[in-house]
Amino acid sequence: MIELVLDGRRSSLGGGVDVLRVLPQARRRMVGPFVFYDHAGPLSLAPGQVSRADVRPHPHIGLATISYLLSGMIVHRDSLGITQEIRPGDVNWMTAGRGISHSERFHHPESFEGGGLELLQAWVALPVEHAEVEPAFDHYPADALPVFDQDGARVRVIAGTAWGRHSPVRTLSPLFYAHAELPAGASLTPPDEYSERALYVAAGSVEVDGCRLVHGQLAVFEPGACPPLRANEDATLMLLGGEPVGERFVWWNFVASTRERIERAKDEWRSGRFPLPPHDHEDLIPLPE
Repeated sequence: MIELVLDGRRSSLGGGVDVLRVLPQARRRMVGPFVFYDHAGPLSLAPGQVSRADVRPHPHIGLATISYLLSGMIVHRDSLGITQEIRPGDVNWMTAGRGISHSERFHHPESFEGGGLELLQAWVALPVEHAEVEPAFDHYPADALPVFDQDGARVRVIAGTAWGRHSPVRTLSPLFYAHAELPAGASLTPPDEYSERALYVAAGSVEVDGCRLVHGQLAVFEPGACPPLRANEDATLMLLGGEPVGERFVWWNFVASTRERIERAKDEWRSGRFPLPPHDHEDLIPLPE
């Protein structure tokens, strides 16, 4: 019932921030429209280290970014002029479309409360017909999202529709994204209404169809398979998937269906023609060369 298991690869973002990069990988580029998945933390930094860990302004096209915290706090600023704090359980959904830039800044000590900063960052590739939409930013507080209990598991539907619950998060293609907390011995059956689905173990371990999955692993389910997930110990799980949107090229922070669109975005950032956050535009991340 499991098609593939991927181990997250450790990567450094600089400034003392390491992540587990789960997608993309050579063995699997996407799950439904999900084209990128990073898990950062839990992370604690001394006051003097915080500014070095900030994610300075950088650009995106052709995708929606989903910032979801398990602990801590981040301040988001973007080229639409929006400044927004995100806290555990909230959703920052940023639709890049034809182009947006943003920063993510940490404040001490608020950013490291609750055992340290722990962030799950996902990118969803936009359907071709929506790839050049006007950029947008939507924030949803935790109490706006549906939460339910199933066989001892507590589940929050972050985006899309799953288990008969619908998130208010505005999406542009069929998908689902959920956060589940399972105490030891609890079980959960994944939704079955999407052609591509996966499970990421953010903490603890679970048993799935005779396979033990541990922290940092992503299991891709076979189409139509719905094996129950049973927690061997207290576990934090992220479930995601949806319908494929076609092949995508990913270069740095750009996602597009053609290489030519990537080249145009590179030129726009290099030449200073990309929109910048009005309240955070002095120290940009340069285009990788």
